[in-house]
Amino acid sequence: MNQIVTLFVLCLAIISCASLKPATAIKNGEIKDYKYVYISQTKSLTSSTGASINGQYYSTSKSVNPRDVITGILAKQGYILIPELKDDISRKTLIINYGESGRRNTGLGGYTIEVTIQFISSTTNSLICSCTAEGQGSTEADDIREAITRCLNKIITNE
Repeated sequence: MNQIVTLFVLCLAIISCASLKPATAIKNGEIKDYKYVYISQTKSLTSSTGASINGQYYSTSKSVNPRDVITGILAKQGYILIPELKDDISRKTLIINYGESGRRNTGLGGYTIEVTIQFISSTTNSLICSCTAEGQGSTEADDIREAITRCLNKIITNE
């Protein structure tokens, strides 16, 4: 009986898997021409997942702050995060906007989260580039982290 339940759960997991849509990017300029980034504050999200095994309930919680994920990836590429916009370095500064731009049901209660990130020139307020990508993980925090990473990788690797 236990093997049948395990097989059923495994089949459900395989059926509910969905491939992510490819990350997309719009480029009107090059972000490598900039040195500084200003990212507005975002709220942290905490999500959890759990399971009951042999009458015991096990759960795990994960948190993500989109700004921290974006900062980490861009800092690794050599960009400097500034706490406020400054006139003397505005020519070399990008304003980064982040937003969740959609959800897509993948079956059996699963879904992906789509994010869009914009890179704006601080002097002209024009769009330098933007990217959109989906993410799917075991928690909503994982979804967002994966979507941001895929999105920024599309911008960084296509330069």
